Amino acid sequence: MFYPRDPHHLEQLMERFFAHKDPGVDALGIVSPHAGYPYSGEISAFAYSAIPPSFSGTFIVIGPSHRGYRTSLSLLPWETPLGIVDNDAGLGSLFDLEVDEVSHQAQENSLEVQVPFIKYRFPRARIVPVLMGDQGMEAAGELASLLFEGIQRSGRTDIRIVASSDFSHYVPRSVAEENDRYAIEPLKTLDIPEFYRRITARRVSACGYGPIAAMCLTCRQLGARQGILLGYATSGDVTGDPEVVGYAAIAVM
Repeated sequence: MFYPRDPHHLEQLMERFFAHKDPGVDALGIVSPHAGYPYSGEISAFAYSAIPPSFSGTFIVIGPSHRGYRTSLSLLPWETPLGIVDNDAGLGSLFDLEVDEVSHQAQENSLEVQVPFIKYRFPRARIVPVLMGDQGMEAAGELASLLFEGIQRSGRTDIRIVASSDFSHYVPRSVAEENDRYAIEPLKTLDIPEFYRRITARRVSACGYGPIAAMCLTCRQLGARQGILLGYATSGDVTGDPEVVGYAAIAVM
């Protein structure tokens, strides 16, 4: 539903998305949207371009549960039209999180749409998918602590974190652009309390604010100090509709 099933078509689409994208950075974490590729694929490519294509480590991919499931992780390999992406079960087992394969497969797109981007740009990389239920600030802090502790126990540095999120949903384009940029501004300094305050104040309907917060908090513990907005777009740029969904690519380093 979100991307081509045919591998040749998908490869051609990916090639177009990644063309002429090189921000010249090596991010510890990124924010990538999870809409249909015709609408948000370019923005996702901006996000993944913040990590060199030679990266062959592990992506912790955090996505919001749209179906109300509790926070959990998957330890199984994931299939894409471009081939299997191996799960780094050794790393995943270091996180004190419930394993729940069913909730990851229950018509949930927030994690699935990220995996073909990883397979295409980083063919040797592995993943640890984490589905996030409670997205409150306290829950985000707890998840970040669990992830950081597991990463520290692993002793590894070849780990990157993906937060899967769209921003404003089905509001006028001018409102989406103003409110989304207002909410994103505190991420420049990884100020998560202010990020939550602004989302609440403007009622910004970002669906993955918890994963964004958990990613930023984990990366900050790993040494990151700033976030950079690499690209922003809305569904209206493609459809021409007056009511849009906002998409942002953010690199944290």
